[in-house]
Amino acid sequence: MIATQRPLPPPSPLPLGPSSTVLPSTVPENAPEHCPGVESTLAGKADACEGCPNQSVCAEGPKGPDPDLPLIRERMRSVKRKVLVLSGKGGVGKSTFSAGLSWALAADEECQTGIMDIDICGPSIPLLMGLSSSTIHTSSSGWSPAYALDNLAVMSIGFLLPSNSDAVIWRGPKKNGLIKQFLKDVEWGDLDYMIVDTPPGTSDEHLSIVQYLKETGIDGAVLVTTPQEVALQDVRKEIDFCRKVGIPILGLVENMSGFVCPNCKGESQIFAPTTGGAEAMGKELGIELLGKVPLDPRIGMTCDQGMSFLDEYPDSPATTAYLDIVQRIREILGDE
Repeated sequence: MIATQRPLPPPSPLPLGPSSTVLPSTVPENAPEHCPGVESTLAGKADACEGCPNQSVCAEGPKGPDPDLPLIRERMRSVKRKVLVLSGKGGVGKSTFSAGLSWALAADEECQTGIMDIDICGPSIPLLMGLSSSTIHTSSSGWSPAYALDNLAVMSIGFLLPSNSDAVIWRGPKKNGLIKQFLKDVEWGDLDYMIVDTPPGTSDEHLSIVQYLKETGIDGAVLVTTPQEVALQDVRKEIDFCRKVGIPILGLVENMSGFVCPNCKGESQIFAPTTGGAEAMGKELGIELLGKVPLDPRIGMTCDQGMSFLDEYPDSPATTAYLDIVQRIREILGDE
């Protein structure tokens, strides 16, 4: 079955400013030299629009700034910290790390935490948080997120699908529209931290979250990689993306960094850091290495069961690594 949803209107693009060469411009690439921009009241009507292939579309489309941005700003006003988990490479454990980071933050009962899953085509967060059977309820104040703990709110498209095997086959505008709804329509309440789990790459979902949070600000991004060069190569692209769109990089996390035997606690290398791993790349690019999380087969087991690995196996070296990384992120953000 293919997931269906009432079509959402595509959001009007909002550029970051002259310094950005990455976010969408209000001037189409195939527009004439003196194009007024699609948000202008003259769009499709100015003399420069004559002969432009976009003329009829611009003349009929909505004008002016995206009217939903003030709603997003108001909803996000109660969220103190917004942290993106990025990579560029698939399969490095972004969602697993996002879940672990959220569990670790929420271990402090005074810390109100939220995790937003914007991996629209591959939502893993419901399973990782033990919420596969949860659904979303609506009220006059918006969508109510699911809760893994009393102080850990979760939102994902996975809650909206009939089953976890249904494919989401959407183009960019529908993905962007749902991300916008997660920001403006979800009743997040007062949060100390919002963790945003992202898909691989530097495309629609990434551009959307940057655009929509432009006014309220993104506090930083944590970039996850594995030790081998095939992963580091794509993470370098993500670093370039962050720098071009103005996202502060909090640091790097090297996931699957060695293997820890659950019995003897001995470590061995599974993915060899042939070019020096995240540590060497961090030194090369001037980015801090927040920590290295070793492989522990029990991480996969607890993820499949929707449990907190940190709570179940507090003596694992991987748990120590997670807690050290969380502590360092707090320090960088000035929360310690």
